[in-house]
Amino acid sequence: MDHGNTQSPGATDALSTASVCGAPCWVSLTSHDLEAAQRFYGAVLGWRWRPATVGEHFRIALADTVPVAGIAVLPALRQTGVAWTPYFAVPDADVAAARARERGGTAGVGPLRLPPGRAALLSDRHGATFGIWEGELFGRWDAWRRAAPTVLTLHTRDAFDAALFYGGVLDWASGRPGSCEVEYEADEVLLRSQGLVVARVESGESDTAPDPSVRPHWQVTFLVADVPGCARAAERHGGSVLEEGAHEAVLRDPDGARFTVASTTGLPQAG
Repeated sequence: MDHGNTQSPGATDALSTASVCGAPCWVSLTSHDLEAAQRFYGAVLGWRWRPATVGEHFRIALADTVPVAGIAVLPALRQTGVAWTPYFAVPDADVAAARARERGGTAGVGPLRLPPGRAALLSDRHGATFGIWEGELFGRWDAWRRAAPTVLTLHTRDAFDAALFYGGVLDWASGRPGSCEVEYEADEVLLRSQGLVVARVESGESDTAPDPSVRPHWQVTFLVADVPGCARAAERHGGSVLEEGAHEAVLRDPDGARFTVASTTGLPQAG
């Protein structure tokens, strides 16, 4: 985990995951080919790249000068498959992983030590994969948060049950200083951190039964200026278009990872 920081661990503007407990703090792609992934996402999303301080198996994507995402290629991650995954801030990765298991989830990888912190890949009790990060969030993390380059949505069979699971694991709605607030609005659950909507949990219309055909997953959406342009670039560079609309497209990279691109015009307001 690396948020594009070039400062030392003793920098005064360093933040701890405890200060934004349970909030999304990063998105990362687990991939089998670091160089191929950089070429594809550079062509489709216009990202530039730099090495990560945690090691040679990681890269940081930059949009302009803002770190927006990471790529990780590690032997320990090969069993998890190729996927985009959101990471949530926790004060103690061991405690969060244990809570997930106690509530019917699984711990797939870790917690692993990745200085300046520790990370783990978990699955909730319906099978959606997510990550946790314990450690410092350095100065550039604030730029990532303000830029809001991604939208995170959990598609699941039962939004209420999922909110209970994540609340228990990540201290949502716990009243703990820095913890996220949970709000129920129409047919979805909104997660707020410091007043901002940072994630959504959806399971369909409220007057219908949970859909057993839904494969629960966290949808990672990147905000772009030109959705059709991204879709055509994905096709030209070995990816595919799974769904395409006026303001949003679901794409697949050459390695099989799904992601969504959307224009701000077609997105709900994060007020």
